[in-house]
Amino acid sequence: MTDSVVLHKVVFPTTADPDVIPLYIDADEWTDMREERQPEAAAVKHRRGPVPAETFTTPLRISHVNAVTMIDGRRGITVPAGLRVSLGTYFNAFPASYWQRWTTLTGIRLTVETTGIGDVSVYRSNARGVVQTVASAHVDGEGVSSSFDLPLDNFLDGGWYWFDLVSYGTPFSLTQADWRSPENAPEPTTGGNLTVSITTLNRTAYCVGLLETIGGDADTLLGIDEVLVIDQGSDKIREHARFGEAEKALGGRLRLIEQANVGGSGGFSRGMLEASTKGDSDFLLLLDDDVAIEPEGIRRALQFARYCSSPTIVGGHMFDMYDKTKLHAFAEVVDRWTFMWNPATPDRHDFSSSNLRQTTWMHRRFDVDYNGWWMSLIPMKIIREIGLSLPVFIKWDDAEYSLRAADHGYRTVSLPGSSVWHVSWVDKDDSHDWQAFFHARNRLVAALLHSPHKKGGRLVMSNLANDIRYVLTLDYYAVTLRQLAYESVLAGPGSLHGELKTRLPAIRGRAGEFRESVAEKDPAAFSEFPPTAFFGPNPMNDGTRPTGSKLLRVVARNSTRHWFRKVDPRAVENPQTHLPHNTPWWKMPSLDSFLMSNAEGSGVTWHVRDRATFRSLISSSVRRNRRIRREWATLSADYRANLDHIVSAETWADTLGVDLNAIREKAVADAAAATDAETQVVPAVVAKPRAKRRPAATKATQKPLAQD
Repeated sequence: MTDSVVLHKVVFPTTADPDVIPLYIDADEWTDMREERQPEAAAVKHRRGPVPAETFTTPLRISHVNAVTMIDGRRGITVPAGLRVSLGTYFNAFPASYWQRWTTLTGIRLTVETTGIGDVSVYRSNARGVVQTVASAHVDGEGVSSSFDLPLDNFLDGGWYWFDLVSYGTPFSLTQADWRSPENAPEPTTGGNLTVSITTLNRTAYCVGLLETIGGDADTLLGIDEVLVIDQGSDKIREHARFGEAEKALGGRLRLIEQANVGGSGGFSRGMLEASTKGDSDFLLLLDDDVAIEPEGIRRALQFARYCSSPTIVGGHMFDMYDKTKLHAFAEVVDRWTFMWNPATPDRHDFSSSNLRQTTWMHRRFDVDYNGWWMSLIPMKIIREIGLSLPVFIKWDDAEYSLRAADHGYRTVSLPGSSVWHVSWVDKDDSHDWQAFFHARNRLVAALLHSPHKKGGRLVMSNLANDIRYVLTLDYYAVTLRQLAYESVLAGPGSLHGELKTRLPAIRGRAGEFRESVAEKDPAAFSEFPPTAFFGPNPMNDGTRPTGSKLLRVVARNSTRHWFRKVDPRAVENPQTHLPHNTPWWKMPSLDSFLMSNAEGSGVTWHVRDRATFRSLISSSVRRNRRIRREWATLSADYRANLDHIVSAETWADTLGVDLNAIREKAVADAAAATDAETQVVPAVVAKPRAKRRPAATKATQKPLAQD
């Protein structure tokens, strides 16, 4: 049994950024807009008797309080006289259902320190978002400490704890508050610290900022043995003006490794290789380089992982770097039938429009298949048992890893309150550029390894459908790369490591063969620039998406046209029209030539129909997809039989040119040196232990992160 340990600190933003305040403080008044609608006739056609109307509610914020002025440093706020502030927010509410389901704790303790006259009211919710008051205290005085012992016994399907602060005639201040383990709680199942591994490629400013944030939080640093930066770019992070200060802030924990660009999977695998071989830490935290982080989230992920009843991958959520209250996906899953990733919850939820208390669906507990490697904590035990990442450069490495862990009995949890702000993909569409190869190949490889369905379920048909769609929209470059992906998969698992360094230059080298792969910044560069009718009412955007037999007719009619009808010579000389990026794909096949705005709105690409290319790509797609489906069982057996070898530390070390024995020998030498430093005695003074790293010999007795 242990003393009470801090699980989640109540924290507030480190900068006065009003855009992030709703994630920490909810000082606004809310109500609901209710609307009753009769259900669609098709949905109730088999029901007898009267059908009641369905009630829909929409959260409505009726005030907009500037809570920035309430913040008193990192741990405190002051509630002005006569106001009520809720800490039922993303970062400060306690996700009780996740702790009940996945950890050994059966209760928690909330401690709140206040100054002034006011009320502390504690609430809980259930999986349906129903709110109940569970405790309250009226406090009066300076430095008053209130404690609430709360059970974790009714949250199996969902629910949170949080508290509100109510002031009276004078301001009421929160000094600090913590969600803690109860007295005499069980020992953590794993007590060690973590290594942070960041893979970076020419995003030096982002990466240095991330290092500064981690180094600036002393409590977070207590749980970190080492910070690895795997630099794969030409713009070296060590040459950045602020790198020295960032390194100093990390207190000797930073280790920089420079290697060739072998993609995200290669960078993350290098971190796994170094940390698992060195053996100092019990956990590895993977972080993207282009993120900003709430450092308290690192502590929370580590504490959660320590108390998990069995080794568990603990992931963080992703917010939009440039729209900071937008949460991209709360939980992500892989549809095994189509073998495609999907969010299990509403996408891009905006906390400024509907905060935690008002967002009913968020009170459910969601189990996930995987968590993106923008932030993912992996127990070292799992790494040593199931191996490193697949050598797939980018795409599907994170999803495949969690699916592989699940095959070995280990789960992944996306933990609320632990997250990063990541550069968003809302202004990107990487399925049409050079990444189309990796999208197609890696999805197939992951399915061959983990699909439970005969012949991959609907995946092969999905690939064929995507090929047809792209070729009808004149994306010949993307379809060509997808054909190369099929060839790579059919060649077998032996080529994956060899392609890490050679495939990207090869597929980028093909781009010059396709007109639509080149972005033109200035549409006026075309001699006869087409009218931009889409800025007004545009018939190209009218109509509903065709489905079923109607969709088949659209595809058949346009495929016949592209196969047999000659291209209008004028369309080859100049585009016929300019389309916005969000134009429905089924409107494009009727054109012979068009300009298409790219996703970020910085330029256009010119798409021109070509009969010979269309015929070649359609034939190739049908032939290769039929072969993959026909040979699925053999291919799947081959990939699965070779998986352990592909992801082993020895194979990755050979690919990366790393000497495993040298890493092991250095780890032993470092541990011995640290032990000597701790036991060395000088006259009348015992040498202090090194702050950099505890020796492996004493790590098992380490306590969890700082209790205050």
